[in-house]
Amino acid sequence: MSRFANLADKPVVRAPDQQRPAEPADRVAADLPPSRVGRKVISGYFSPQMSLALHLCARRAGVSLQALMAEAFNDVLRKYGESPVGE
Repeated sequence: MSRFANLADKPVVRAPDQQRPAEPADRVAADLPPSRVGRKVISGYFSPQMSLALHLCARRAGVSLQALMAEAFNDVLRKYGESPVGE
């Protein structure tokens, strides 16, 4: 048993003038660099061979892996009749 297990059972006592803690979304947005604000993560698990091939392709093209993936996602959207949305 953890030595902190009983802390969850104790009520939180705050002074009347204390503000409630920020919502998790507010804390996360404050910690993000400006380039990630308003963006969502898309990720997947691939074989080491696929990872290496994508990294090499991005390197040869002189673009980031994210830019290469955005290009691929836009190609998939076009293939299925959706409008590409950019990066």
